Amino acid sequence: MTTRRLVISRSAALVGAASTGLLLPSIVRAQSGKVRVGFMLPYTGTFAQLGVAIENGVRLAIDQQGGKLGGREIEWFKVDDESEPSKGVENASKLVQRDKVDVLIGTVHSGVQMGIQKVARDTGVLNLIPNAGVHAATRALCAPNVFRTSFSNSQPTLALGKAMVEKGHKKAVWITWKYAAGDEAFEGFKQSYTAAGGTIVKELGLPFPNVEFQALLTEIAALKPDAVACFFAGGGAAKFIKDYAAAGLKDKIPLYGSGFLTEGVLDAAGPAAEGIITTMHYSDSLDTPRNKQFRLEYAKAFRSQPDVYAVQGYDTGLLLVQGANAVKGDLSAKAAIIKAMESATIDSPRGKWTMSKAHNPVQDIYLRRVENKENKVIGIAAKALADSGAGCRMG
Repeated sequence: MTTRRLVISRSAALVGAASTGLLLPSIVRAQSGKVRVGFMLPYTGTFAQLGVAIENGVRLAIDQQGGKLGGREIEWFKVDDESEPSKGVENASKLVQRDKVDVLIGTVHSGVQMGIQKVARDTGVLNLIPNAGVHAATRALCAPNVFRTSFSNSQPTLALGKAMVEKGHKKAVWITWKYAAGDEAFEGFKQSYTAAGGTIVKELGLPFPNVEFQALLTEIAALKPDAVACFFAGGGAAKFIKDYAAAGLKDKIPLYGSGFLTEGVLDAAGPAAEGIITTMHYSDSLDTPRNKQFRLEYAKAFRSQPDVYAVQGYDTGLLLVQGANAVKGDLSAKAAIIKAMESATIDSPRGKWTMSKAHNPVQDIYLRRVENKENKVIGIAAKALADSGAGCRMG
């Protein structure tokens, strides 16, 4: 009787253990539930449309691969980061600690990314950055579990200087908002322009997000450079373009910039934008079968036209799919998924790209000119351009 009770009790214990998954191999346990994917993006405020475009891109990429990650269903979580840096750590912690996400996708704003970066480094959660270009993310504060799918702030302008000098513009004025993104964009321009033999005659700036450009435009007119190079984005970029033309500079001193100068603002800027040349890792008008296919499928899915942010979201989804498939959906296999992502080649609408050792895209940068409210590709400013990754020490 005692022996029979012992067998029964042992059997019950085994059943109980099996029901809680204690006896199952880790990969089986991992695959028994859904992959938990968290979006930490701006869904309100100035950058709300960017957040929506990025999420759309991620979902489209995964839907095209059967809507699963490594064969597992997905449970989605969302936090509106409000583009508020002071809430960065708190919001990232909600997704990691409360929602227990396997991967955190975010964000747009570089200041908010610094909060995510801290949480990612502290917890080891997989973080995919679909926009924020802040250098520290893939330089001094790089981490094995953090990957960027967009650009570093200096990457577009790192391809700009040589293109300007080749057009005979050997003396330039630089102008931007004085904040991290502007300073980092200047780093790329200064390096490329001076290396190509150009001279920066003056570096001008104004506080972010000030748009009172008149005094600085008067100074540019007096300096009479061969060209002006700049970093502005959004509504401020549209106003700068219009003020530049209104000051009589448009037809006298050619205007160049990081691609964000003319990204998403051409309707607002109107004829004043015509002829501006920029460098960027994507263009809507990129004439390739891959880009045309993507634009058609995105428009069909979301009834809107994709922009560079949608492409970056799409590539984030493609990278995640490659990583998850390599580990058959077991996202707890961190070393294996990191290795798969490090060696991935992304077949993107922007062109194929790979990952640098610091986890930033190595990608082509296109030379674009505004023609009839479109950023037309007129050449490749730099092939397979990598960020320096300066200061990155993978722990």
